[in-house]
Amino acid sequence: MDARLNLPAAGLDRSLDLRAEIDRLRKERNAVILAHYYQKPEIQDLADFVGDSLDLSKKAQATDADVIAFCGVRFMAETAKILSPEKIVVLPDMDAGCSLEDSCPPDEFAAFRAKHPNHIALTYINCSTEVKALSDIIVTSSSAEKILSQLPADQKVIFGPDRNLGGYLVRKTGREMLLWPGVCIVHEAFSETELMKLKAQHPGAPVVAHPECPPVILDHADYIGSTSGILAYAKDFPGDTLIVATEPHIIHQMEKALPTKQFIGAPGADGNCNCNICPYMALNTLEKLYLALRDLTPRIEIEEGLRLRAKKSLDAMLAMASGTVGMGDLGPAPVTGD
Repeated sequence: MDARLNLPAAGLDRSLDLRAEIDRLRKERNAVILAHYYQKPEIQDLADFVGDSLDLSKKAQATDADVIAFCGVRFMAETAKILSPEKIVVLPDMDAGCSLEDSCPPDEFAAFRAKHPNHIALTYINCSTEVKALSDIIVTSSSAEKILSQLPADQKVIFGPDRNLGGYLVRKTGREMLLWPGVCIVHEAFSETELMKLKAQHPGAPVVAHPECPPVILDHADYIGSTSGILAYAKDFPGDTLIVATEPHIIHQMEKALPTKQFIGAPGADGNCNCNICPYMALNTLEKLYLALRDLTPRIEIEEGLRLRAKKSLDAMLAMASGTVGMGDLGPAPVTGD
């Protein structure tokens, strides 16, 4: 795609070579550009790192960059700021939110926690900084089962905000949890009927699915895992065709790594819609990335007390995922908001 196309009507010279300008600003700002797997291919291709949200934040933390340009959604950029408070963090479009984050307002989550004081909050990373600060342990889709297995059997657990990921863990481990009723609008869009049609058209092709999918989709999956786990499975499976039930922009990385294999995105309700493309991720564009690097805005700012409370739940995840602490070493999170 020509980087000169699709520029906004006002504010930019249409003759700009956006890729060249972004590269120039990357050097001038000493910036690192991060792109989530769900970003458009043209953004993935110019990023310094492409990956899952937490992994990207950790990679940026390990660099000497002064600026992090996070092409993802707001909670991801906030996570980068939590881990790298000394760095400037910009998000190309501050309206790039998340349906899971929206489903769990901090005041409602605080009130819910207060009603269940004997529960700890095991919270999926797809949530706001405020909800992280109200949580005991943050988890990712790849670390959730390992961390859950370390909790005492009699410890009561709230899991939020994704009821599908929580339900998947309940079914897989037999561990009862109190589930917050949030969902990802992207993964909810997949159709079981259309998936069955696709499987009939490609007999023998395995189905991979993100655990944010509803149970009726997971029931047909040959592999269930995080976005990076799905990519690893794609590299290892012996066949030549794979059906992918997650946001379809991950297929770009699959096709780059495995050009001889065929990857087919699982369909939405009518078999042809783009309803499984994340509308929030799609808000980020090359022109917005250029402007963010040029102007160092929109900028992520987090009050230090809030950042430290949120970081505590992230640190708990990182420590438990690495096996360096147990649940007994962790103190409870506060259950009141700021």
